[in-house]
Amino acid sequence: MSAINKPPAISSAQVIRDVQEHFNPSKLFRPWLEREHERNASLPPQQQKRRKWKGRKQKDVKMGHGGTLDPMATGVLILGVGAGTKELGHFSTECTKSYETVVLFGAATDTYDTEGKIVGRKAHQHITKDQVEQALAQFRGKGMQKPPIFSALRVQGKRLYEYAREGKPLPDGYEIEERSVEVSELEMMEWYPGGTHQWHWPDREADTSEKKLAEQALHIESDAAAIAANGDSSAKRKRDEHTEDGAPTEPSPKRSKADAEIASAPAGSNPMPATIKRLSTAEGGQPDTEVTQPPKDDAQPATSDTPLTTKPSEVDIEAEPKSKPESEPQSTATTQIQPCPAPAVRLRMTVTSGFYVRSLCHDLGAAVGSLAMMSELSRTRQSDFDLKSNVLQYEDLKQGEEVWGPKVQKLLEEWQARKAEKG
Repeated sequence: MSAINKPPAISSAQVIRDVQEHFNPSKLFRPWLEREHERNASLPPQQQKRRKWKGRKQKDVKMGHGGTLDPMATGVLILGVGAGTKELGHFSTECTKSYETVVLFGAATDTYDTEGKIVGRKAHQHITKDQVEQALAQFRGKGMQKPPIFSALRVQGKRLYEYAREGKPLPDGYEIEERSVEVSELEMMEWYPGGTHQWHWPDREADTSEKKLAEQALHIESDAAAIAANGDSSAKRKRDEHTEDGAPTEPSPKRSKADAEIASAPAGSNPMPATIKRLSTAEGGQPDTEVTQPPKDDAQPATSDTPLTTKPSEVDIEAEPKSKPESEPQSTATTQIQPCPAPAVRLRMTVTSGFYVRSLCHDLGAAVGSLAMMSELSRTRQSDFDLKSNVLQYEDLKQGEEVWGPKVQKLLEEWQARKAEKG
């Protein structure tokens, strides 16, 4: 078991492919590959026939990761090598994780981050540092969180983000349920007044159908209504200080080891409630609850300049002005990008498995009477692996085995020592 510092702009699956490209021909992993070839050759003929489809992969070092990171995210990506892949479930479902994130206020997107398309805007001039500081208190401790529709929960064999990207609602009789999560640490690291930071709202605007879906599925309308009705900074996230931690759900046997993270609440005595509930079935049904963030490098629907048709009295969201047609030329090649007028805040948190940072960013916007999105994300720690101490740097791979080899060997030996101590 080891870990690598994932760079931005590539998927977690691509990181594994890049690492395998360096590990496969290496001296460090040659003995392991030779043992695998010998073991496969010694299998009975019938088993060899069943494993024939794996023949193409026998030249690769067996590898998986312990929890996916979106392409835009950076930080700790745990890598299971060989037999270590069987222990990856612990990192997906039973350990705590620490993150740093930047929340940008004033707008919401279909993906809850700056990689998506804008589905609504709302006033942000009233937001202050003190107001955000006070709002953070309601997110600490145990509570309930609803996974975003851009997750890989399955409904009738189809992932939620596939419904979202196609602009389709969930099948009749299904809804996304909240799940038990815990935030043991949440603090503000830095406050950025509007116009003083580097982050921007995305340029892409959702079309009318996508905005209507967002109002329903992303809870923009309900969040705005809750703020207006309560007249304070209460958010949609429900608090439950007495709820015991639930046990993690079992991973789906068909999950992709390279692209999926099984998300659930921490281990405990009671089973965690399913996060996709079919309304017509009895309580306690267990549909597929595989959860991950979708790969952002998939094709997105074309952007439309159709404005939002919802009446302002129904939803307090300002429609984005019509975007310019793609055929319209730019005014000048030296047009300077103006700073975003909305404030932003950098947060640090420690959370349980199954927690969606982007959902906290979205909910924080509602808690201060506005909208918000995640603009930056870094996983700084996962279980025993910390970004500052025992994580391989991605850049080391390009330096050759003489650089990364001793570091990887040390990480593997340290993991074995910790495992032996724990028994």
